Amino acid sequence: MPIDSADISHRLAELRIEHRDLDLAIARMQAASEVDDLALRRLKKRKLMLKDWIAKLESMLIPDTPA
Repeated sequence: MPIDSADISHRLAELRIEHRDLDLAIARMQAASEVDDLALRRLKKRKLMLKDWIAKLESMLIPDTPA
């Protein structure tokens, strides 16, 4: 079953929103007087994973060009 570019675009939008939300959560956590280092590391790891997924999906939207 081929993957529709509209589906990829929709998923990309969702991932970008989650990535932005994590960025805000990380900033708030770092600004707090007491920081839960483990939770902060988990959020950062999740954010990096989302970044990788976003890059992979973006590359799927680029049409293959013959060499």
